[in-house]
Amino acid sequence: MSTVFAPVFEPGFFADEAVREAILVGTLVAVVAGAVGFFTVMRSQSFAAEALGDLGTAGGSGAFLLGAGALSGFLAVDVLAALVMQLLGVERPRGRDLATGLVLGAGLGLAALLLYLGTTETSTTGATVTVLFGSIFSIAHDTLPLIAALSFAVLALVAVLYRPLLLASVSGEIAAARGIRTSMLGGAYLVALALAVALAALTIGAILSTALIVGPAASALRLTRRPARAIVLAGAIGVGAMWLGILLAYDSFYWPPQERGWPVSFFVVAAIFVVYLLSGMAGVRGRCSRGS
Repeated sequence: MSTVFAPVFEPGFFADEAVREAILVGTLVAVVAGAVGFFTVMRSQSFAAEALGDLGTAGGSGAFLLGAGALSGFLAVDVLAALVMQLLGVERPRGRDLATGLVLGAGLGLAALLLYLGTTETSTTGATVTVLFGSIFSIAHDTLPLIAALSFAVLALVAVLYRPLLLASVSGEIAAARGIRTSMLGGAYLVALALAVALAALTIGAILSTALIVGPAASALRLTRRPARAIVLAGAIGVGAMWLGILLAYDSFYWPPQERGWPVSFFVVAAIFVVYLLSGMAGVRGRCSRGS
């Protein structure tokens, strides 16, 4: 078997502790992103996910300047930004986008300042690259319990909110008529989104985290309209993209330029994009077959 898979798995792949931890973290984060991403697409709040990802650069770079872990910075800024978005926003999509744009505009200047200070105050730009594009192979071992706890907390929150959030995502008016407090529900969803974006930013970077949140869910909704099945499929797509990205990034150490390696985030985002294109083709073919 080792001879068969030798062209795919470079020597030491499964024995590398950093690889095993990257697979564990990537799996947890991809499952969380799939569950939260489904509602993000259903609620047409991809812009909010993008804004939280961009604002996460301020948190990550600020944490670096203070000597703290990047995850703590991502969490603090993203959750705070989500709460501010909810306070400024209204129930209509236009109001949500306006609130998101206001928070994003206010936060990007701070992010630019902190990234500048992080680059000029130190002799290396490694931290800036990590904040922007992630580094799943270098996640601290003592961070794993926190990542696992946050992942299960977000999944539990999505499970509790599932039915009312699904109804509110389809029709806010019907949800309100049934007595659902859509404002509080929207705030809880934004907190779940902020946590998911922070976890995604830790793995593939702040500016690319939206791809892991939105891409698999959008692909899944092209293939099925059943909510539970779409959530499971989105998680599976995200996990597959993450595993493939880790494998190719590890193998790329031996690609030109040698002994440099390519970033995991590039392969993950590329895989998600390819799956999205293929899901569109499959969806069109399925509609044509049903129509005939």
